[in-house]
Amino acid sequence: MKVTSAKFIKSAVALDQCPSAELPEFAFIGRSNVGKSSLINLLTNKDGLARVSKTPGRTRELNFFKINDNWSLVDLPGYGFAKVSKDQREKFNEFVSEYILERENLCGTFVLIDSRHTPQKIDLQFVQWLIEAGIPFALVFTKIDKIKATPLNKHIALFKEAMKEWSNGEPIIFKSSASKRLGYKELLGFIEEAIQSQ
Repeated sequence: MKVTSAKFIKSAVALDQCPSAELPEFAFIGRSNVGKSSLINLLTNKDGLARVSKTPGRTRELNFFKINDNWSLVDLPGYGFAKVSKDQREKFNEFVSEYILERENLCGTFVLIDSRHTPQKIDLQFVQWLIEAGIPFALVFTKIDKIKATPLNKHIALFKEAMKEWSNGEPIIFKSSASKRLGYKELLGFIEEAIQSQ
């Protein structure tokens, strides 16, 4: 797939504020500072489409982008983001959960994992929740330019091993680096196939 157009549509803080559910949607989520905005800008080949911040957790609403006029990319708030009250965090998490569970045109969720770290509890908990809810997802290990191949493969293997407690089968896995422009072609190809299979 070649991205020829990418434009911001709107932000939403409630399900009834989301755009009409006409196009297939693909959501991106991960811990704060996982490189989500950078990956979205790489996928769309449009610097600045998603705001990259040095302050983790700046995305506090769902941001919708129309891609090639035939599918939507949704930037979800990072789970575990900082500098908000517990009540705010619970409200955001409730909205994100509601969107993932009830959005009828959501075709898949990409869960971004920082490849530099061993499996983090919050990532595993979120993936387990997706599996238990029956939500299609893929894992994207980010920032692979910042880690050598051996520890990278070890961290991925440890994540898959941890998933075996509550998951059957192998997860779909991608590896990416926004700064080195790695992995975006594979991700776009996967999205294209998913759209065609609708």
